[in-house]
Amino acid sequence: MPADLDLRKLRYFVAVAEELNFGRAADRLHIAQPVLSRQIRALEDDLQIALLVRDSHGTTLTDAGAQLLVDARIVLDDASLIRRRLARFQHSDLELLVGVMPGLLATRAISDFQDAVPGCRVNVIRLGWNNQVESVRSGAVDVAYARDLTGVPGLVVRELVQEPRDIVLPSGHPLATRSSLTPADLRDELLLQDTAVAPEWLAEASASRRRDAAGGPAADTVEEKLELVAAGRGFIILPRSTTAAYRRPDVTVVPSAGFSPSRVCLLWRDGDPDPVRDRFIAAAIAQTENALAG
Repeated sequence: MPADLDLRKLRYFVAVAEELNFGRAADRLHIAQPVLSRQIRALEDDLQIALLVRDSHGTTLTDAGAQLLVDARIVLDDASLIRRRLARFQHSDLELLVGVMPGLLATRAISDFQDAVPGCRVNVIRLGWNNQVESVRSGAVDVAYARDLTGVPGLVVRELVQEPRDIVLPSGHPLATRSSLTPADLRDELLLQDTAVAPEWLAEASASRRRDAAGGPAADTVEEKLELVAAGRGFIILPRSTTAAYRRPDVTVVPSAGFSPSRVCLLWRDGDPDPVRDRFIAAAIAQTENALAG
């Protein structure tokens, strides 16, 4: 095999592998289809292995092609991150991208960081449950204030603080007047989010509610989840700082009892030296007590 890979050919391959159609991939890449076909054949020649099967039924990946798709995405993300970091030094100002989950605050850490590194501009990017890991892994953000993560391959997870979680119910719900709610109290209520966030409820829930939760509505953002609760579809469980940041009159927040706390973490790429990012991480750790809203 050659000692290196052509990133352009890898990018072309990823487009074909994701589309499984040369015409659509060519449109996506804004190149002619014959050119794309030649580049893919050249990549296969470079690697001395078949990556795609083309026949009357369409285009499919070989086992080697499926593996290359996984690895090529990582390589292209790394290349993009390198370009972005080097671009910092082409301008008078440095830039740091900080991802923040709902209910978490980077304000004080950013202030301390910019006092220490006055030439660096910090941009804050709002993250959700479904993209907090991928945003760091892909280099879309340099560091993230994340939630409830452990052992993420390729990333460093540094716990900052734990906080209680609250149950969010429709206003007027019979349980909304309680001073706290346990998993057993909620056994006949429907959880409107991934059950992995509340294994305690899953252990207590009735069989019908477990089935309903498994095939229930898919809501990724806090706003979507609150809309479902307000409509009377069921309940959700959120970190206390998140409920403090999302007050609304058509839902009621009740403290939970018997549920594990939410873990607030810093997340960044492992084995990826970056002195600018590391200065921010130090500031964020120093400002742990100011990382929660409310």
